[in-house]
Amino acid sequence: MSELQTAQKAAESEWLDKWTEGPREKASRLLSRGTSAPDLALSDEAGDIRQLAEFWAGGSALVMFWRHFGCSCGERRAERLIAEYETYRDVGLTPVIIAQGEPARTALYRSALSIPCPILCDPDCGAYRSFGVGHWAVEQVLFDAAPEYWEHPRAIGIKFQDGRRLEGRPPVDDPWRGAAEFVVGADGVIRLAYDYQYCDDYPDPRVLTTAARLS
Repeated sequence: MSELQTAQKAAESEWLDKWTEGPREKASRLLSRGTSAPDLALSDEAGDIRQLAEFWAGGSALVMFWRHFGCSCGERRAERLIAEYETYRDVGLTPVIIAQGEPARTALYRSALSIPCPILCDPDCGAYRSFGVGHWAVEQVLFDAAPEYWEHPRAIGIKFQDGRRLEGRPPVDDPWRGAAEFVVGADGVIRLAYDYQYCDDYPDPRVLTTAARLS
């Protein structure tokens, strides 16, 4: 079994176990505006160590905490990111994604979705926690699901995962981990903390670009 296959299998097992457990961590309490952003060292999809501060060294950074790689909202955010990318860059905003995958899975994901910015790897969710990105409640994840999903039983999780696997995007990693986006100024201070309330709660790009211009 290849490194990628091993990582994928482990990530699917993690999803099923955490699905069954339900949310176990506190709700998100994001680092607030005016707070210094943690300068973390994370691997990128190529396995190279990157300092988070390098992304705001020359201007503002858009630090995006992504949903798990099996979630369709990540695909839709990627489409928006591609469409909005030059708008961000025009105001000096440098996007970078932090995601739950290891380098092998992350490289495949970035290539498949043609994501134009680096993705940093945070498989233990330490960076998520450092920025205050916690677990969503059941209703934030399953508000559009049938009632039999609400208790998140293992049997339903297996069935759901099997179906998504046939579609080529099985659920992986932590299903309850929320999403958030931060605009960080060149001085490393957070200018905007955007807390998603559910998967498709994407920020209006004008909110992000205005925060960058005011930095």
